[in-house]
Amino acid sequence: MSHLPAATDDTPAGPLHVAVIMDGNGRWAQARGLPRTAGHRKGAEAVRACVKGAVRHGVTHLTLFAFSSENWRRPADEISTLMGLLRLYIRNELAELEREGVCVRMVGERTRFDDDILRLIEDAERRTAGNTRLTLTVALNYGGRGEIARAARRLAAAAAAGHLDPESIDEARVGAELYAPDLPDPDLLIRTSGEQRISNFLLWQLAYTEMAFLDVAWPDFTEDHLAAALAEFHGRERRYGAVPR
Repeated sequence: MSHLPAATDDTPAGPLHVAVIMDGNGRWAQARGLPRTAGHRKGAEAVRACVKGAVRHGVTHLTLFAFSSENWRRPADEISTLMGLLRLYIRNELAELEREGVCVRMVGERTRFDDDILRLIEDAERRTAGNTRLTLTVALNYGGRGEIARAARRLAAAAAAGHLDPESIDEARVGAELYAPDLPDPDLLIRTSGEQRISNFLLWQLAYTEMAFLDVAWPDFTEDHLAAALAEFHGRERRYGAVPR
């Protein structure tokens, strides 16, 4: 990856947190007569463009939906390719991300991953923990319903043990039991490939998130697409349920 560009004085403020559903790898490949795995390899290049663009446009948190809890249903060879790309990305990009001040985090259930992948993830998190320029959160083996159910189980266990009064459970208390309670809710969700659904991604956190659905497949996603989505976002009025001004 080339060096990330410095944010300039005329960079628009925010959004603070952009989440991305990286969709369309398989269809991109099939449209070109290629195996689905070729789309995933090409999609890895789009991740670099997205990270560079996030820094250029002043985004401080970028969350990428890389592998859902439902993706284990895919063919074994496709899963193997995805895991191989994950290994390759961490090994090839970590030093550059570390130098450029990017903090790398993972959210999702870790138990199904091979030990070597877990070691790579933990090493990336450890080495970049103090970086503050951009927080890059990767959702792996992640499902929004599963995350909420996990939070409910943790609260129920605390209440059963007498450590928590059930009447004290409010939205903030539930939010504190999510995978990354310190992450701000996304300001903007981008989904590529023209699909218009959130596919079990960040169900709790997306309550007041603006959404942009792009017709471009993820392998063709560029920094220009990110810039266009951000420009549209900056033109919207966010009211959070209030009466329009």
